[in-house]
Amino acid sequence: MLHQVSLFAANTKGALSRMTSILAEHDINIYTMLATDSAEFGIIRLIVDKTEEAVKALEEAGYQCRDDLVIAIDMASDKPGTLDRILRDLKDANVMIRYLYISFDRQTSSPIAVFNTTESETEAFLKGKGYHLLDRF
Repeated sequence: MLHQVSLFAANTKGALSRMTSILAEHDINIYTMLATDSAEFGIIRLIVDKTEEAVKALEEAGYQCRDDLVIAIDMASDKPGTLDRILRDLKDANVMIRYLYISFDRQTSSPIAVFNTTESETEAFLKGKGYHLLDRF
């Protein structure tokens, strides 16, 4: 499993820049990032090279942060239906996905499905089905 930093940020101009500046000042590299919004705040999800340092730096700057575990599957193909096959296998195993986003391996350009679930056996199930799971970017 991968560690992901999740945090809340004000839904204001410059909020993302403030957060990325803090990470840059601490020499923390962002591998993937997802920013979603609501009326008053945004939820930012990041996979970085130094999770503990990122959480500490962001919390010291006043952000509410959490270190979440996520599953990352190397999709190995960008062909139509690849994600559907993964999601169908998870549905058939009765796994509920809380959220999902797609990133890419920077060296191979292979898509990576990153998701969160509350099902504790999901990682073992996916490995048993032959999926290649990542423990780092």
